[in-house]
Amino acid sequence: QVQLVESGGGLVQAGDSRRLSCAVSGGTFRSYAVGWFLQARGKEHEFVAAVNGSGGSTNYADSVKVRFTISRDNTKSTVYLQMTNMKAEDTAVYYCAARDTTWVLLTWFEYDYWGQGTQVTVSS
Repeated sequence: QVQLVESGGGLVQAGDSRRLSCAVSGGTFRSYAVGWFLQARGKEHEFVAAVNGSGGSTNYADSVKVRFTISRDNTKSTVYLQMTNMKAEDTAVYYCAARDTTWVLLTWFEYDYWGQGTQVTVSS
């Protein structure tokens, strides 16, 4: 069974940086495409960033393209989301998701496994 555990959330000030981690266990990690999504209160899941298994291909939402960076360390079975110049509108629960595929996936329901989420609150 594949399990995903997010960490790194918390309260930050506007303009600060924060790094989220998504630890993946079970399965062959390098086979998994991984994506990050956010869910603000009362809203649907929103795509943030995604990476393929090798780490060679990534995709970002326009709202975060110049501020966030997704990366992965296949030796640690972990995917990271480095967030910089954070804004109040980044406040949300952040989830990671995984699927055994070579593609970079942009939609929540394209994934097969999801974590429980980590809360990020940006104070202005």
